[in-house]
Amino acid sequence: MTEPENNDGSSAVQLAHVTRTYKRDEFEVRALDDVTLDIPRKSFVAIMGPSGSGKTTLLNLITGIDHVTSGRVAVGGEEISTMNEREIAAWRARHIGLVFQFYNLIPVLTAFENVELPLLLTHLSKVDRKTHVESALKAVGLADRLGHYPRQLSGGQEQRVAIARAIVTDPTILVADEPTGDLDAKSAEEILILLTQLKTQFHKTIVMVTHDPRSERFVDTVYRLDKGVFTGAEKGGTSTKTPASPRISA
Repeated sequence: MTEPENNDGSSAVQLAHVTRTYKRDEFEVRALDDVTLDIPRKSFVAIMGPSGSGKTTLLNLITGIDHVTSGRVAVGGEEISTMNEREIAAWRARHIGLVFQFYNLIPVLTAFENVELPLLLTHLSKVDRKTHVESALKAVGLADRLGHYPRQLSGGQEQRVAIARAIVTDPTILVADEPTGDLDAKSAEEILILLTQLKTQFHKTIVMVTHDPRSERFVDTVYRLDKGVFTGAEKGGTSTKTPASPRISA
């Protein structure tokens, strides 16, 4: 692929000749090697590849958790590879929603309280926070689980709470690291359907790292990495599956 031009508004993520290396003793590990790719806005994409291919490193660069050794990363039209730590933290809070494989819910907090956590860093009033949290939990089909603790939820429901927490601030991009990796087949498919709905109904850009081959049916594009090298992109499949009951209210 050619190097991305200046963002014209159609790209959510642009990487241009990105390399990330790490020093381990006297050895240099090249986690990413001259990666150039472009992820369109309002798309649901999967980053796939074998273990050690650089998927998580790529995700960390997109979210500003890690920094490039060389090259350029632009997200939502902003070049984040030149930001300092304070700038990147403020940018991440505004624009990135994170979903993890193991949910990362706080056991002593209810679903409502877990989802509310990111809003405690904003200037929203308690009333406004309540409205946002209830809307997010309704969007993931858990309006009737506000007062439940993580131990009272299934794995699929816990991941839904985690997704609600990620979308409650209305981020520009939702970033998911192996969101189905700890789920059974049925729950995994329900989560993939939910992510597809978030893209379609709320026009979210969703970037997902996954090993799950089932995800290829749900995403728009699959980006493949191997040994730190971007080997190409291919069109995802089309899933016609729908959930048994509506999960999101428009």
